[in-house]
Amino acid sequence: MSLDGNEMKSPFIPHNAPYSDSQRAWISGFFAGMHSHMVHNAGSTSTANARTLHILYGSQTGNSESLANDAAARAKSHGLAAIVKSMDEINITHLAQMPYLLIITSTYGEGAMPDNAELLWQAANTDAAPRLDNINYSILALGDTSYDQFCQAGIDWDNRLEALGAKRIFDRVDCDVDFEAPAEKWLSEVIPLMAEGAATVSVLDTESRSAKSAYNRKNPFPAKLLTNRIITALNSSKETRHYEISIEGSGLSYEAGDALCVIPSNCPDLVSAILKALNCTGEEDEPVNGELMKLSEALLTRFEIKLPGKELIEEIAKRSGDKELNGLISGDKEKLSSYLWGRDILDLLLQFPGIEISAAEFLRLLKPLQHRAYSISSSGKKHPDSVHLTVASVRYEAHGRQHKGVCSTYLADLVNAETEVKVFFTPNNHFRVPSDDNLPMIMVGPGTGIAPFRAFLQERDFRKASGKNWLFFGDRNAATDFIYQDEIESMLASGLLTKLDLAFSRDQSEKVYVQDRMRENGAELFLWLEQGGYFFVCGDAYRMAKDVDQALHDIIRTHGNKTVLEAVEYVNQLKQEKRYVRDVY
Repeated sequence: MSLDGNEMKSPFIPHNAPYSDSQRAWISGFFAGMHSHMVHNAGSTSTANARTLHILYGSQTGNSESLANDAAARAKSHGLAAIVKSMDEINITHLAQMPYLLIITSTYGEGAMPDNAELLWQAANTDAAPRLDNINYSILALGDTSYDQFCQAGIDWDNRLEALGAKRIFDRVDCDVDFEAPAEKWLSEVIPLMAEGAATVSVLDTESRSAKSAYNRKNPFPAKLLTNRIITALNSSKETRHYEISIEGSGLSYEAGDALCVIPSNCPDLVSAILKALNCTGEEDEPVNGELMKLSEALLTRFEIKLPGKELIEEIAKRSGDKELNGLISGDKEKLSSYLWGRDILDLLLQFPGIEISAAEFLRLLKPLQHRAYSISSSGKKHPDSVHLTVASVRYEAHGRQHKGVCSTYLADLVNAETEVKVFFTPNNHFRVPSDDNLPMIMVGPGTGIAPFRAFLQERDFRKASGKNWLFFGDRNAATDFIYQDEIESMLASGLLTKLDLAFSRDQSEKVYVQDRMRENGAELFLWLEQGGYFFVCGDAYRMAKDVDQALHDIIRTHGNKTVLEAVEYVNQLKQEKRYVRDVY
């Protein structure tokens, strides 16, 4: 079900929305009355005279949050009192009171704000938003040039702050997936500008802060795979696997809700096929980041060789002279997307065998090989020396050949007990088991979306939490796709899982999904929310999460006896209190 209907639009009204003066007055009052969660100071100084620098982040996977903390550390070294906030920890009134401001934000999907930035953005993007003439700001935007609306969230914030009168003191920097170098350059230049003219103070960090882990994106931990087993039935239309990876001796720890990032190697068969299409042997020495490397090794470990980027597509179109491809590039983006659906780089090379492209030219058109982040399906308290993952192996046939997902089949097919699996953790501080063990918890996680909720339930079991737990789970067929069935039924029998609602879409003539089960239990679901319950969603962002969000609004409107606007306000309050949180992809 779509969220595009007029009745479900946010009460934070865009400029051109035809709403009445009374509605706009209500909005203004709502902004003024929003509750502040002013926590998470980045450090303290030895004097109250230090200039305060606010650093706001919008983050879906944790990269922006990590950079925000890096910015705070740099700011403190320049005598600034740095305060780091997630965008959902403040409201528009607080934003207007931040004279020195850095915004670090990712872009989610096709140009959208990250979940934790959405409410503040809606508030800023209304006629009721205050002037921001006293703000001096700069923006660091994270994105991916594979998407049409590259860094759109950062661009939108930049344009809106300027429109509201804020002064840009350093130009926005837009970062691709390999963001470390441009982010570091931005920090080194913008922090001194923010500190310029400020009183010199001695900085004393009196807060006891844990040292950063020795292992990170640039220095991953070489872990070992302990377990790799298929948890769907052999006759299932899917292949879902359970992995257990050892972190013993690493000094690393994690919380339920975090993600494990895996740095894969590409499939050797795909590398061989690409080399053949390029008329190369793989023994050619090519420059990669200032060093010579065998072409085969570069394709295996350094570059994305699965999905074609814009530059490569455009170069192939130009060199081939193909009218259809050239027309799609300059025309309808949706038609180009449909054309590329299921195609990879090898498909394009095989489709146009007459083009000539050297190995060096080919490498320049590729993007760096990136890690893949997976929601952890174990509790770090229950399993301190290992990490569990629940991963669907991507395998499909298209354009006359078999295709494989990069990391899912790296884990499934290429890693054995002797392989070093390069990993690091990404915290997800907003996706956490409720700190109050007495509060109810509602979890919606179909398919591999169950992963973090397996971890949540393990965590609650470890903590002996008394709060009620309700799981909505589903997939295609119960007989083949009910993953972790024994564990889930055992949790239900023990009372750890209070309620379980299942939706197997293909077990009956009319398809049934988790949002349908939610509606069937709407009265009780609303009661759990009224009792202080937390509502979590994990899984597909583009269909499931939108349909679940629509169902949640409908349930609150129906069983809370609310208007459309009141239901939206209720959901926004859940978000503000971090009681409606999503981990979607």
